[in-house]
Amino acid sequence: MALDRPCPCGGLSYRSCCGPLHRGERPAATAEQLMRSRYSAYALGELEYLLRTHSSPEPLARRRRELGASLGQVRWQRLCILATTAGGPADPAGTVTFEAHYAVGGQAGVMRECSLFGREGNRPEGRWLYLKALELSDSGSS
Repeated sequence: MALDRPCPCGGLSYRSCCGPLHRGERPAATAEQLMRSRYSAYALGELEYLLRTHSSPEPLARRRRELGASLGQVRWQRLCILATTAGGPADPAGTVTFEAHYAVGGQAGVMRECSLFGREGNRPEGRWLYLKALELSDSGSS
């Protein structure tokens, strides 16, 4: 992706928005910023970033295989942040509720999720990680 193109998450440019997070140049400062960067990572196929920013008990090899198989199937089109709770620079945890618009095989859909994020090791200086979906719904439309 050209660095001067608009960021998939809705930011002005990939170069100044999610690009530095994907490249490991800086960590996400808030839960919302991590959520936006993960959406962009899904849209751009940034598999390793998605794995690095998700806390999961599943074996890494299994997660890599399953996520890799699914990345090319969905075309992510637009992200709408609906609400955030906590998740600021000084918070240990937070939630982000969003809608992610997508297309699969010519069919449009909207994924709605309330995601829980937390600090690595539950430490104030820990990096933000995606923990789990608290609520999830998916509606396909024609």
